[in-house]
Amino acid sequence: MRVFQNVEELLDVSGTILGVSPWHEITQEHINQFAAATGDHQWIHTDPQKAVTGPFGQPIAHGFLTLSMISMLAWEVYSVQNVSVTINYGLNRVRFPAPTPVGSLVRAEVELVDVSQTDKGVQMIQNVTIERKDETKPVCVAQTVTLLIP
Repeated sequence: MRVFQNVEELLDVSGTILGVSPWHEITQEHINQFAAATGDHQWIHTDPQKAVTGPFGQPIAHGFLTLSMISMLAWEVYSVQNVSVTINYGLNRVRFPAPTPVGSLVRAEVELVDVSQTDKGVQMIQNVTIERKDETKPVCVAQTVTLLIP
C-alpha cells in the first residue's frame, strides 16, 4: 500500500499507476447479500441450479457488485493522510467487458489520471481496472472521481 502524507504528494504521481490490490474471491454469499441489499434477484446471479443452464454456465456477480468493490479495493492500494473526508464524487465512465463468475478472484489496478484543486477540495480522477485472475479481459473498467476535503 502506498501512503501519501497529504494531497500535495499526489501531484507528483499524477499520470501513474498507484498500485494493485490483493485478490478477493467473489462468493455466492456475496452475490446473495448484494441481491438482498439492492432487490436485484435475477436468476443468473442468485439461482445456481438455473444459472448452470444459462448463458454463463454458472452464477455471475452483478456488474454493480463488482463496481461497488472499487472503494474497498482502492483503499487497499493507497491512502491519503491529513484529509478530513474522502467522498465518492462520481463516475465518468463504466463498462463491464467480461462476466465475473462465482468463485472468481478479482483485484483492482488504480491509475491516478488527474489531481486538481476545486472550490470543494482536491479532486482526483482515477482509472480503475478490475481484473479476474487467469483471464485477459477485465470484468470492470471505470473512471472514478473522488473528492478529498482537507
